[in-house]
Amino acid sequence: MRPIKPTRKAGLWTLTRFVPKGFRHVEARKVVRVSTGIRVADDPAGIRAHEAVQALNSQLEAYWRGLDAGQPVAPVSATTARAYVEQMRSRHLPAGGLDGNAVEEIARRVAALMRAGEAANPTLTLKAQPTPKSAPTAAKRSGVASSTKIALSTLLDEYEASQKVQLAKYSPDQLRRWRNGRIRAVANLKQVLGGDRYIEDISRDDALNFRDWWQDRIVAGGVKIDSANKEIGIISRMVHVLNRSKRLGLELVFKELCIEGGGYEQRAAYAVDFVQNNILADGALDGLNDEARGVVYVCAETGMRPVEIVNLTRRTIRLDCDVPHILVKPEGRVLKTDYSDRHFPLVGVALKVMSRNPNGFPSYFDKSPVLSATVNKYLSAHKLRPTSKHSLYSLRHTFEDRLTAVEPPEKIQAYLMGHKYDRPKYGSPPSLEQLKGWLDKIAFRAPTSFEP
Repeated sequence: MRPIKPTRKAGLWTLTRFVPKGFRHVEARKVVRVSTGIRVADDPAGIRAHEAVQALNSQLEAYWRGLDAGQPVAPVSATTARAYVEQMRSRHLPAGGLDGNAVEEIARRVAALMRAGEAANPTLTLKAQPTPKSAPTAAKRSGVASSTKIALSTLLDEYEASQKVQLAKYSPDQLRRWRNGRIRAVANLKQVLGGDRYIEDISRDDALNFRDWWQDRIVAGGVKIDSANKEIGIISRMVHVLNRSKRLGLELVFKELCIEGGGYEQRAAYAVDFVQNNILADGALDGLNDEARGVVYVCAETGMRPVEIVNLTRRTIRLDCDVPHILVKPEGRVLKTDYSDRHFPLVGVALKVMSRNPNGFPSYFDKSPVLSATVNKYLSAHKLRPTSKHSLYSLRHTFEDRLTAVEPPEKIQAYLMGHKYDRPKYGSPPSLEQLKGWLDKIAFRAPTSFEP
């Protein structure tokens, strides 16, 4: 067999082994990679790394032999690697001319590594060789969970299963977007690590390399700090939840990796006159389909989130009453916040639109990203976005400016916006009549060519 040498991976010295043919029936992986936790920069010649890799390889082979014999032992992991590195803080031992004391020292270090592995992973339960129910493991008797291998390639499936109660409330589009964000985060992490990896084998250095990769992208331009922090947070949250629910006993290596300097970048608000004289001008939106144009008008008049408007239904559109209104409810989907649940009087152009669309906007139901992309593309093509920071959502910020100009009570403004009201929640929400009185003061003039 060729000598085992440390390999470089993401700035760290790593043990890399192709699984021998004789053990492929008990090892699902084709290639096993375990980081030594030693930075290449700290050990450029790989002297300490070489010694660490030999010890890790010895444990790995013992692990395979144990599986083959039906007597599983603790698997090699990043935890045991870090324990071994800790043991190597004494002087380096030369490869040749070893005296008896040096040999004893190597034996001591390997023994320490094995003990650390056994302490971190008392038992191993394999799906291919399940432990009989009649024979409880030492881990169960001691109250310590057995080792559970979770690869990055299965991380999302495991995490999604742990969140099934909350996700059951999501609409199909909300679930799609939830998944896509996590798929993207895991894919980026795998790219930095050089491939798939068990979360148990991911070290703090690996996590720091992930943050460094994001920082390089931010410096190069095109990536925002908040986007980087969001993905780091997604990975941290997934690992934290699974560590807790499966009692893995992992070091939470992705904690406290937030990149400083981020912050909420508020969208620009349209000037009120620009909305009235340009967006609501006769014929300005004639190139949009009827439903998309209707959503723009309702958004301009009410300041509601586009996602709230496209998910209105016959049940939440109330036209045959003293004060026509709409209800924002978590029907088959999750609202952005608890404060988003509210009733909203219809006035001005919004009342005309909803009278024309009593069943809502079926073409865009649960498809708010499609609606926003369609509208923003049209606004750009027709010079209805004064800057790149203006978009359909900017109409919501304009609505808040319009409210502020007439100085309603703070409770009224927070309720209409669907924001938290920073006072104890007493009594009932504002009535439809109260809300309508304030909305009438700021209602836009509808396009004369627009008929309900």
